[in-house]
Amino acid sequence: MATIIINIGKLLGLHANQPLKIPAVNDVAYIDNAWLLITDGKIKQWGSGTTWQAAAIAASQIIDAEGGWIMPAFCDSHTHIVFDAWREKEFEDRINGLTYQEIFARGGGILNSVERLRKADEVKLYDDAYQRLYSMMLQGTGAIEIKSGYGLSLESELKMLRVIRKLKNQTPVIIKSTFLGAHAVPVEFKNDMAGYIKHIIDDMLPAIADEGLADFCDVFCEQDYFTADDTKLILETAAKYGMKPKVHAEQLSHSNGISTGINCNAISVDHLEFCNEADIDALSAGNTIATILPGAQFFLSLQKPPARQLINAGAIVALATDYNPGSSPMGNMALMMSMACIMYKFTPQQSFNAATINGAFAMDVGASTGSIVEGKCANLILTKPLPSLAFIPYAVGHTFIESVFINGIKQ
Repeated sequence: MATIIINIGKLLGLHANQPLKIPAVNDVAYIDNAWLLITDGKIKQWGSGTTWQAAAIAASQIIDAEGGWIMPAFCDSHTHIVFDAWREKEFEDRINGLTYQEIFARGGGILNSVERLRKADEVKLYDDAYQRLYSMMLQGTGAIEIKSGYGLSLESELKMLRVIRKLKNQTPVIIKSTFLGAHAVPVEFKNDMAGYIKHIIDDMLPAIADEGLADFCDVFCEQDYFTADDTKLILETAAKYGMKPKVHAEQLSHSNGISTGINCNAISVDHLEFCNEADIDALSAGNTIATILPGAQFFLSLQKPPARQLINAGAIVALATDYNPGSSPMGNMALMMSMACIMYKFTPQQSFNAATINGAFAMDVGASTGSIVEGKCANLILTKPLPSLAFIPYAVGHTFIESVFINGIKQ
């Protein structure tokens, strides 16, 4: 089946098939008065003016954009959308003065979600996660990475990862799965960190690999969670099972998560509130992607990551939502663009590229989505007519999306 979209006010995101550093990240390639041909769910051809008429011969469907813009769908490379219950009580606790660490120490935070998830029915977990995913899709997300990490036992981690696999198989969105067994130490191993790490290495990783359930392995490298040495051991073991490394790094303190991730060839290091000058230099010299999570930093009132400094230094920077019930209950990538511009002084162009093409590479799907390139999936956003690209992050909460296309099909 072929579809042609005509009368596109601006077709933007015409980037080469590679992540963007300076100066490219400062620009968004586009053409005006455009058309786009989609064949079998893939981007086939585009052009401007009335040249669409020749291409339309191959199309069975013509869609009039009526001056709206077409852009690649967002790529959200860091989420935790498989969970059993929200944690709004902890939101109140923080308002009343408790820190994230204090809430965790008394059994809240991640351990709260673990207790609920272990008891949860797998069908309910899937149904709830599906609804969250569908809502994100309608807000423009066409590719998403989903983590486990609320199980922290072999049985419950497998349950989460099977839910993610079912989402992969039964939804059109591009999905990557991440094993995050090293998210926290469960209560049954409270006084035996070494024993829990051994459980991850000896029991969890082989079982997950046997079922082919995880694309990536992530570790929360943080004070009171997992050390840099723990992180290195887990990631190197996971790599032997074919799981590419990722790291939760420098969110609440500086724990050498960035340097550990780089040394383990991590595809990305995420959060980065306590990223220092040496980390910036290391990221700018390599290909590990610096993923900024504005929602969590904002929601927890943490110090700001040096996000603009990373861009200026030449690091590859991506944006993601960190959608989860405790520290970022939001899955709107356009809102992340707004936060990046407002809090970190990204330009609209930088925020757009960080939320699309660089996000795609941060979840290892840059070859198939994130920009307008022949052969990539036609995961697209059709906007209402816009005065400028800056309007998207400027008009916080404004509904700018007219339609979302996944594999060329209007949702």
